[in-house]
Amino acid sequence: MRKVVLITGASSGIGLALCKRLLAEDDELHLCLACRNMSKAEAVCAALLASHPTAEVTIVQVDVSNLQSVFRASKELKQRFQRLDCIYLNAGIMPNPQLNIKALFFGLFSSHAIIFCCFRKVIHMFSTAEGLLTQGDKITADGLQEVFETNVFGHFILIRELEPLLCHSDNPSQLIWTSSRSARKSNFSLEDFQHSKGKEPYSSSKYATDLLSVALNRNFNQQGLYSNVACPGTALTNLTYGILPPFIWTLLMPAILLLRFFANAFTLTPYNGTEALVWLFHQKPESLNPLIKYLSATTGFGRNYIMTQKMDLDEDTAEKFYQKLLELEKHIRVTIQKTDNQARLSGSCL
Repeated sequence: MRKVVLITGASSGIGLALCKRLLAEDDELHLCLACRNMSKAEAVCAALLASHPTAEVTIVQVDVSNLQSVFRASKELKQRFQRLDCIYLNAGIMPNPQLNIKALFFGLFSSHAIIFCCFRKVIHMFSTAEGLLTQGDKITADGLQEVFETNVFGHFILIRELEPLLCHSDNPSQLIWTSSRSARKSNFSLEDFQHSKGKEPYSSSKYATDLLSVALNRNFNQQGLYSNVACPGTALTNLTYGILPPFIWTLLMPAILLLRFFANAFTLTPYNGTEALVWLFHQKPESLNPLIKYLSATTGFGRNYIMTQKMDLDEDTAEKFYQKLLELEKHIRVTIQKTDNQARLSGSCL
């Protein structure tokens, strides 16, 4: 029986590279591309089938920033499949990123330490974007912060809806989250987990997915569902092109290639960035440490490998966050039910 793999955000960037790498290693897979833009998804599907004719590649339309879209897609998936072997929770946004020039120059020139320490600081800054990026955010039609809903909550609802396809104790299923080295505890708060009051919603959302992954393991491992997080590193995708235009990245490339001899986070291509995500797919999920983040890394000579990093979080905070998501889910479902009932009543009156 073919393994069924669902990938959100599969039509470009890391998601598309992931599709290509998975099929290159096993063209007997059934890949289901969960995408918002159907025309792009259809073009990707056709290209994948042309290069891997023995594979099965299908599409489901879903916008994880719209809960009604998530509910519709989940219903369709439950009609199509008996089980899902793996979900890559990859779709994400970083809207209106702004480079903090003041923070950049402060980080480069404020230290009075020796040159080597300054260089290490520069490497860390560019590898994690710590303090360098702020983003805009807005409220969605569901009344949620857009970055939180897209990167975290929409995926959480997708998992909740697809539990019947994922929870089989006799044959474990995997959840693999695309996280980030920029996920920082300092940018996350349980009291403001949607990050409505902050300026780094992307970092907060990625830390939230790390917490959620840990909590999902705690609550679902006995039912045969396992969750892990992976970081693709700094790969040039639509996300990074939103920070700086492509020609600037081209100008910076000689310096970045030099930095890669000292900082393994510069994977640069989506293909390289998928190294950890592909590696996780081939592991027995029950053998993996749920508190470890798996990092794609690339040497100065272009060799890809995997690094591990203990996540800066605790399980109690993860569980509290999970409970808050359950409470929010309950509230959202009640609101949607009321809206549907009102719509039906209005229709009957007409």
